[in-house]
Amino acid sequence: MSKIFKFIFYFFVMICFSNISLGKENFFDKGIKLYKDKKYDDALFMFERSIVFNPKDSNSYLYLAKIYNVKENKEKEEKNLEATLLIEPGNEEAILMSMKIALEKSNYSKVKNLSNTFQKVCKNLCEENKGILESLKNIEPKDNES
Repeated sequence: MSKIFKFIFYFFVMICFSNISLGKENFFDKGIKLYKDKKYDDALFMFERSIVFNPKDSNSYLYLAKIYNVKENKEKEEKNLEATLLIEPGNEEAILMSMKIALEKSNYSKVKNLSNTFQKVCKNLCEENKGILESLKNIEPKDNES
C-alpha cells in the first residue's frame, strides 16, 4: 500500500511541476502571438506574467520595451531595455534600441559606448549599427560647437 501511495505522490508532484514550467513558457509564447497581432495591452500583461515566473527572462523585458516604444513611453522603454541588458549584456536588439534612444537624446558618448559593445557582439543586425554611426557623424560636430 505504501508503494502505491509513494508512486501516486511522486506522479502528482511531477504533474504539478510540469504544469508550472509549461505555464511559464506559455505566458511568453502567448505574449509573442499577441504582440505580432498588435494587441499590445494583452501582450504586455502576458510578458509581465512571464517575468513573475522567470524574473531573469531578458526576452520578456525586451518585448516590454518594444511595446513601450509603440506606446511612446520612453521612460518605461528605457527601464526595460536596461533590465534586458543587465540580464543579457550582448542582446543586439536591446543595444540598438538603446543606441537610438541615446541618439534622440543627443547623448553621443553613450551612443559611441553602446556602438563599441555592439560591434563586439554583432551577429545579425550589424548593418543597422553602421546607419546609426553615420547619423552620429552628421550630427556630432554640431554638439562640439556648443
